[in-house]
Amino acid sequence: MEENLQSNHPSSIIELLIVNGPSMIDVSDKFLSLLTNFFENREDLVSAIHKIGLLQGYVMVIKRSKSNRYVAIGCDRGGCYRTCSALEEKRKNSASHRIDCPFKILGRRTAEGLWKVEISSLLHNHEPSTDMAGHPYCRLFTKEEALQVEQMSRAGIKPRQILSSLRQSNPDLLAVSRNIYSKTAQFRRESLGGGSIIQALLDELGGAGFSHNVKYDHSGHLTHLFFAHPTSIELTKSYFNVFVMDCTYKTNKYKMPLLEIVGVSSFNTSFYSCFVFMQKEEQQDYQWALEMFSKLLGDVKHPLAIITNRELALMKAIQVAFPMTPNLLCIRHIERNILAHCKAWNRFQIEYKDYDFVLTYIDNTWLPWKGRFVFAWTGQISHFGNNITSRAEGAHGTLKKYLQVSTGALREVKENICLAIQNQFQEIRTQLASEKIRVPQKLCIPFFKEVINKELVMSGRGRGRGQHGLEEDFSGPNAMQDFFMMMTTWGNNMNKVLEE
Repeated sequence: MEENLQSNHPSSIIELLIVNGPSMIDVSDKFLSLLTNFFENREDLVSAIHKIGLLQGYVMVIKRSKSNRYVAIGCDRGGCYRTCSALEEKRKNSASHRIDCPFKILGRRTAEGLWKVEISSLLHNHEPSTDMAGHPYCRLFTKEEALQVEQMSRAGIKPRQILSSLRQSNPDLLAVSRNIYSKTAQFRRESLGGGSIIQALLDELGGAGFSHNVKYDHSGHLTHLFFAHPTSIELTKSYFNVFVMDCTYKTNKYKMPLLEIVGVSSFNTSFYSCFVFMQKEEQQDYQWALEMFSKLLGDVKHPLAIITNRELALMKAIQVAFPMTPNLLCIRHIERNILAHCKAWNRFQIEYKDYDFVLTYIDNTWLPWKGRFVFAWTGQISHFGNNITSRAEGAHGTLKKYLQVSTGALREVKENICLAIQNQFQEIRTQLASEKIRVPQKLCIPFFKEVINKELVMSGRGRGRGQHGLEEDFSGPNAMQDFFMMMTTWGNNMNKVLEE
């Protein structure tokens, strides 16, 4: 290889100009000045050549190199387009920016450890570019920009928004959206570490404290994936009374339905409990998913109510996995479906001939499940006012905003789901912490001054903080007695207020 990298002496450049003729463009002025310079490292040498080339309208790129020995730098339009006849037949209107430009400069490391420039050819067989945006090299990101792209893409920011953010700090940025997509794809490949996407996903789930399980078919292909984020596990075990279940679609390139199980917090807000990718929406698929969910809850915890749509396969699976839990049907979907299937309702009020059709539809489709949506029956169940699946639909919408596209791999979908869960958990955590320190204005009166901001553990050991920040200890052998004395004082004050 080194025989092909031998440089010409500077005195031969004039002869080379004469041989190649006037069609060649000489750019020797600035580059000849580098012959007397020495560079501390290879990067400085390459940077100096690259800057001179840009000033002249040419882009210099590394063609070949060997660590700590040499580097060959040429024009980005050097070399020839490589293809094979089989591929060429399939491609139409193919083109290449390579036109075998002869420009070539060498950089060699001296015995003293410095780097020196050697010239092979300073001629170009094409005119300089007036707009450098057409050169792929000029659209590359710096190390700092690449880091920003990685951080923002991990945060779920859309590529066009990433590009706009980078242009705010660098108005001369030549990159386009395609460069963002290429860079994020590079990050994903590097994060795999040479393994498969599924294996990398399972390694991440196992190493990050997720509750997860998988199921394969006889060919070894993954058919089911259950996972719950650590924060989702914490919320699920804290608020396990009511859950809404529904499937959403167009979330991954494998077109696997995604079952979302959404819980209800004490603030009547929704949170993601767990997710299940399934091969199909049949009873056995739902039953496997609910068995995993049951393990997440534990043996002693059964939800007070589960709300679903009229998905018969899911309803049957709930009866098997949670036989003690009532399964309510979404009232809103029932109303929509009745209106959709009974479009002749207005005519029915005028013409009675449609009465049999409407009655038959309602009688066969909905009345068999009346105990799951009619208040006379559902009013006996502690569902805390949750009788529609709009929570799940809202969760679908929120999740798809994080996913951005419907063609991501399961690992990418998981990463975006984690972003949604973490933000959701922080919202609930902030609201819970805020409620702990808030006192309703109607209680901020002397009448309640003895009990405001008091805390008591009913086991007899507790600690309270008074209105002025002084701690009052309710621990020790007389804990309950001290507490009741305080309550007696508060009661006496209440009586005085009432007498006045």
